[in-house]
Amino acid sequence: MSRKTKTTTTKEVGKPALTPKLRFPEFRDAEGWHATPGDELFEQINNRQAHAGLPILAITQEHGAIPRDAIDYHVSVTDKSVETYKEVRPGDFIISLRSFQGGIEYSEYHGICSPAYVILRKRAELSDQFFKPLFKSHSFIQQLTKNLEGLRDGKMISYKQFSELLLPNPTQPEQQKLAECLSSVDEVIAAQSWKLDALKTHKKGLMQELFPREGETQPRLRFPEFQDAPEWVEIDLGDVSSHFKGFAFKSKDYTTCGRRIVRVSDMGFDYIKDETSAIYIKEAKPYEKWKLLKDDLIITTVGSKPPAYDSLVGRTIVVKSKDEGSLLNQNAVCLRANKNIEQGFLNIVFKREAYVSFIESVIRGNANQGSIALLDLFKYIIFKPKPKEQQRIADCLTSLDELIAVQAQKLEALKTHKKGLMQQLFPSPEEEV
Repeated sequence: MSRKTKTTTTKEVGKPALTPKLRFPEFRDAEGWHATPGDELFEQINNRQAHAGLPILAITQEHGAIPRDAIDYHVSVTDKSVETYKEVRPGDFIISLRSFQGGIEYSEYHGICSPAYVILRKRAELSDQFFKPLFKSHSFIQQLTKNLEGLRDGKMISYKQFSELLLPNPTQPEQQKLAECLSSVDEVIAAQSWKLDALKTHKKGLMQELFPREGETQPRLRFPEFQDAPEWVEIDLGDVSSHFKGFAFKSKDYTTCGRRIVRVSDMGFDYIKDETSAIYIKEAKPYEKWKLLKDDLIITTVGSKPPAYDSLVGRTIVVKSKDEGSLLNQNAVCLRANKNIEQGFLNIVFKREAYVSFIESVIRGNANQGSIALLDLFKYIIFKPKPKEQQRIADCLTSLDELIAVQAQKLEALKTHKKGLMQQLFPSPEEEV
């Protein structure tokens, strides 16, 4: 008996068959799943002699392994370093540098990737569409993180560590059945995602038509009742809004109840995050009532710079009713419309692509962190029509935003459903008694 065979036997001694909580009818009376060591199912690949011209792959949570030029991924590499890159073939799995980044990613492409990654290739006939969701399942990530101490301190996952994991391994027919089930769910999620993206694209195009282009004073598209209305007029931001900066609260004054403090870190993409990590302050100090947030527009003035995906500086947030009455922390400014402009219209003006381009032109700072001076922010050029047309545009785009929000909620519900389904369909060796 070889040394490897002995090691495998030792790993499996006393391990019962794995049984998922939810099983398809035709397999309910079948034996449990085998728990197979990782190195019996996958071998490590270290081929650094790949054909010239193969694309460099980025290893991402959202897209798996994907050519860098297919996404917004800006990392420069030298020709010399590329010579050390590893070959990746379609159907290979790649261990992320750290398990909490998302576990193990799948590649549909033939390319090369950084030598820091571990490439896994199937030793036998296995269902890609079974192991792809398995490696993303909650039970597997828990198993991976539990068995590999120090990961959150930056330790990388080695092939040896992966080899010691016991992977659920049902029969081919059951693998295929489960893969088909989850693939059908993925198709529904993809369709919903496409619908959401289509609505966002429609809104983007509509905004381009409803607002004047650069050098013009009226939009290409106007509602019928405003076809003969006057041209739009240029105004200064200071003439249509009042503003105030956030307070520099002291952390020693924070409490778990009272009036909420909205921080830059609380700001998502066009929303204020829920209150699970919220901080508060008691009503011990007299704050000017007009500085309590209401139906306002918040703009962050300090934070990470574009083109970072999570760029914070210049981000705009429309305050919703649930957050009214809160206080604004430092590194942000609040804009409140006056009688010369509708608040809803002002909010939309700061959602245009023209604003994004403007912000990128006035950001100061180093390569990563940036800031915006209020004097520069107030140089943003605004054109406005008469109040009734402002309100009509605001109502139209607000209703479209509401439709987008509903579709986004449906997408999140589908993703949550899939996550729960996977927890039922994949047994964890750690849970077996």
